[in-house]
Formats: sequence, structure tokens, C-alpha cells
Amino acid sequence: MVKINLLPHREEKRKQRKAAFYRLLAIAGVVGLGMVIGVAGMYAAQIATQDQRNNFLKAENGKLDAQIKEIGNLRQEIEALKARQQAVEDLQSDRNQPVYLMDELVRQVPEGIYLRSLKQENQRVVISGYAQSNERVSELLRNVGNNSAWLERPDLIEIRSTTLGQGRDSKRVFDFTVNVGIKRSREKDAAAKPSGQSAASAAKKL
Repeated sequence: MVKINLLPHREEKRKQRKAAFYRLLAIAGVVGLGMVIGVAGMYAAQIATQDQRNNFLKAENGKLDAQIKEIGNLRQEIEALKARQQAVEDLQSDRNQPVYLMDELVRQVPEGIYLRSLKQENQRVVISGYAQSNERVSELLRNVGNNSAWLERPDLIEIRSTTLGQGRDSKRVFDFTVNVGIKRSREKDAAAKPSGQSAASAAKKL
């Protein structure tokens, strides 16, 4: 017996295929939306983690900046204390400078020179006097510049010919003014160290 399907089967199959396509499309949309939400959540979690790290680094940097500022303040206080300590030491050492000055002048002033006045301003001393000749003044400058442990950097300010006395007792001399520096104890010790070290190294070589 032959069966004949009189229903519009082609139209029915077309509707079934269209319904299946829509179902697949809906499933794909749901899956895609889920993937997008998952990826977005993963990125959001990574961004939140990175924000936490950034906030932690900012907080630590703030602490370091505060510590650096504190260290800078401590350094300034230390430098100020060192400066005060050095000033006190300089004041104590400067009390003996007149003694060192007079002792050095006795050692370094050659014969034929008469000192008339001394005036000290800080670490410079103005020396005025009379000399028998220009050579005597030059010798004084050489002695102070090369042979003195306490005096340094001599500078001839003025020298002029003048006459002392009257009549037969008058003498032609040279009136001079010299400016010299006087060292502090620490400067003298610092200048003496290199020579002492070189002598010690030379002795080791021998």
C-alpha cells in the first residue's frame, strides 16, 4: 500500500531548520556573552590587583620620602653641630695665636728690620715696620712664605723710602707694610700630615 504525505513537509522542515538556527544563535549569544563577562571579570580582577599594588607602592614611596626628608634634616643638624663644634675648637685654638705669632716673628724676621706695629683681623695680620733695605723685606717675605709653620701667604702692601732722626743721626730706611696669614692648629696639622706620610712611605721603601 502506497502512503502519500499530503502535508507541506518542505515548509515544515524549513521551519524546523529556522528554529534550530535560532536556538544555535541564542546558545552562541549566551556563550559569547558569558565569555565576554568572564574575560571582563578577569581583567577587572587584574586591574583591581594592580591598583592595590600601585596603592601599596605609593604608600611605601610616601614613607620613603618621609624618611629621606628626616635623613636630610638629620644631616643638616649634624652639619650645624659640626660647624658649632669647629667654631668652639677654633675659638680655643685662637686663644694661643698671639703666642704663636710672636714666636714666629722672632724666628722669621731677619736682622735689619724693626717692627713698628701688628694688627690682626681674623686670620690675617698686618705688620708694619722699618727695614735697612729692600732685600731685608724680600728676605722677610721668603721666610714667612717658605719657612714658617704658622704664617703663610705673605703679601707686600706698601714699601717707601723715609728718613728717621734728624741731623747727623738721621738714617735712610724703608717703611713697609706686609699682610700675612696665620694658620689655625687644624690647618697646621693638615699641612703637616702629607709631608709626614711621604716621609713614612719613603722610610718603608728604604
